[in-house]
Amino acid sequence: MADELVARFDAAGTLVGACRRSVMRRDNVWHAASSIVVRGPSDSVYLHRRTLSKDVFPGLLDFAAGGVVLAGEDPVAGARRELDEELGVGGVELVPLGVVTYADHHTRYHAHRFMTTWSGVVRWQPEEVAWGDWVPLQELVRRIGREPRSFVPDSVAVWLPVLRRWALDENELG
Repeated sequence: MADELVARFDAAGTLVGACRRSVMRRDNVWHAASSIVVRGPSDSVYLHRRTLSKDVFPGLLDFAAGGVVLAGEDPVAGARRELDEELGVGGVELVPLGVVTYADHHTRYHAHRFMTTWSGVVRWQPEEVAWGDWVPLQELVRRIGREPRSFVPDSVAVWLPVLRRWALDENELG
């Protein structure tokens, strides 16, 4: 992976400059990232397994596409770029669902959350995605509860309340 320049933020979410990706990872620098849940047919969510070559959380399951916001890049543009790169999903409306922070000993960032719907073909980027498929929303929420360590922890932290709310809404409608 190229040692690209990424946008550097402070803990409060203010843009304070830029740094190399390698420095961001090495020093666990605050940054911003996009996080996009792709909803599909019949209240499903696209679930994928990260490749073993990923720099953070390799080999874990993830239900959010996304990645680091580059220096000078708008978070919406970053979300569009990442969604197209990772899953081959483009030209879709991104519904903003707010910014939340996440921090652990691997990464600290401000997650710009988006949701989109897609019923087309998903094309994985082989460097990032090892496997993927549509999973019913209810099943995804249950599986996260049963196997939390199988999933990317930051996606679970920033999305699980939303997924549960969607699942509850689905139950009330069904």
